Amino acid sequence: MQVQYESRRLYTEIEKAQSEFRKLETENERLQVEKRAQATPARVEKLARDQLQMRAATPAITQYVTLQGVAGGAAK
Repeated sequence: MQVQYESRRLYTEIEKAQSEFRKLETENERLQVEKRAQATPARVEKLARDQLQMRAATPAITQYVTLQGVAGGAAK
């Protein structure tokens, strides 16, 4: 009688653990999809533009700096 009770109890624990595993696996998959969606180049660019007021680099707004007389610098 004791063996049957213990067997049923362990079976129930296994079922609960498997159910929890499936739930966590589903949650992990959902989070992975969400992570991929958050990191798309278009979304990153939109956030940079909207929240950080950044803009794309163009020749009109690009400033070039040249260093002269610095060791290891460009050849003269």
